[in-house]
Amino acid sequence: MNQDQHETESVQSAAEADLALHDQLEQLRGELEQVKADALRERADLDNQRKRVARDVEQARRFANEKLLGELLPVFDSLDAGLQAAGDQASPLRDGLDLTYKQLLKVAGDNGLTLLDPAGQAFNPEHHQAISQVDAGGAAPGSVVQVFQKGYLLNDRLLRPALVVVARD
Repeated sequence: MNQDQHETESVQSAAEADLALHDQLEQLRGELEQVKADALRERADLDNQRKRVARDVEQARRFANEKLLGELLPVFDSLDAGLQAAGDQASPLRDGLDLTYKQLLKVAGDNGLTLLDPAGQAFNPEHHQAISQVDAGGAAPGSVVQVFQKGYLLNDRLLRPALVVVARD
């Protein structure tokens, strides 16, 4: 009987050892899954940070010359006013102003600047700033009848709205 009791105790001891090993194995598997999840989360965070930095660099590149082009807007306005004052008659002064204006617009355009001259177009509150409304018999209601100051976009982002007079509805 002593031997049967000893065998039973051995079997119980082995079962308890197996159970302890199984519990330890499950605990290690849980820890491994947690480490895998943490690594995956860290990898996703790193990938998101890389994308964010790339997007920020692209935005900085697209709008790096915003300050310079913004400071050139009064030069565009002055050349435009000079051309209007010179009238439509050809003269060396008018031709020189016109050529300078076109060259400056081309260089600015090559750097992402777009001119907004909305005369005759429908009023767009995203690109135009209405300074008044007038009764304009020949113009469609809500259309721009006069432009006081041209507007500009830099890479499709508003740099300065056009100041306009709009036909009453």
